[in-house]
Amino acid sequence: MRFKVAALQFAVIAGGLIFGLMAGPANARTIQLVGLGDSLMAGYQLPPGDGFPAKLEAALKAKGLDVVVTDAGVSGDTSSGGLSRVDWSVPDGTDGVILELGANDALRGIPPEDTEKNLDAIISRLKDRGIAVLLAGMLAPPNMGGDYAARFNPIYKRLADKYQVKLYPFFLDGVAAQANLQLQDGMHPNPEGVNIMVQRFEPAAQDFIGTISSKLK
Repeated sequence: MRFKVAALQFAVIAGGLIFGLMAGPANARTIQLVGLGDSLMAGYQLPPGDGFPAKLEAALKAKGLDVVVTDAGVSGDTSSGGLSRVDWSVPDGTDGVILELGANDALRGIPPEDTEKNLDAIISRLKDRGIAVLLAGMLAPPNMGGDYAARFNPIYKRLADKYQVKLYPFFLDGVAAQANLQLQDGMHPNPEGVNIMVQRFEPAAQDFIGTISSKLK
């Protein structure tokens, strides 16, 4: 009789251990990311599923990461527009934000000092909410001239250093000035261009997610 009881207890314990291993860590959960940006984030003129957030999510899931990347891109948005909507575009429960704004500021010749002030305020608000930030940098278009570029281009590195957030230096890396990777407007990426962007961005995203996950343990 004692043998049967002991055997039953062992079976229960062993079953619990096996279930625990199959279920994974008790605190494991889906990482919630939001892509806060402009048309480059929103997938301007691209079919559903071909935009940057959707393709980044698919690439990360293919690597075994449990993550959702929500698209909060608005075509034509400036840093000022992003600041005005950051509180409702980034819902509670968000773990991290990929902040991609500033391209339209440069195209419109908005003073870089204003752009920096807006991005600074966005990062500050997100940090106050305990939300991690991965800052996606932008470069001023050549037609804006050297003086404008000298004032605009350092914004992102300066903010990343100030707030100690991760920086991806140039969101359009590998796609800018590549006609075969752009739409006919010569500015926005086509589906293949988005693939290149995701491929280059993915290591930074994985590192970002790793940082978030380590803080959740």
